[in-house]
Amino acid sequence: MNRQPLDNLARIGKLTTEASAEDEIRGLMRSGRLRLEDAAHRDLSLESRFDLAYNAAHALARAALRFSGYRSESRYLVFQCLQHTIDLPAEQWRVLDQAHRKRNLAEYEGEMDVDEQLVAAMLRVAHDVAKRVEQFVDAQES
Repeated sequence: MNRQPLDNLARIGKLTTEASAEDEIRGLMRSGRLRLEDAAHRDLSLESRFDLAYNAAHALARAALRFSGYRSESRYLVFQCLQHTIDLPAEQWRVLDQAHRKRNLAEYEGEMDVDEQLVAAMLRVAHDVAKRVEQFVDAQES
């Protein structure tokens, strides 16, 4: 984990520092995992699967940020910080960035423009985020 960019974001007020809370982190991880499972159900509408995958990724990204000792009110920043909290490659958090933009269009302008490829990519990235967060948490417990 590269703390310097996170410390810089805290210094300018984009993140707040807060001791990590194991119960909160475990709850976010559980929520993310459950939503990932539900998002894989092809009998749901594509829009519902997108929403579930997006919220799963967000919960898992928040768990990574909280594990690192920070909190943010910005959904976008939570995703962007994944490169620093769990060393997520840029091409992966960019999938979440694209999903975030599409989510905002749907949420604020009523324009839902998602496809099966995006949902599949989100699921792959969210599973990787979950795996990486679990590895960081497990390593600390050892």
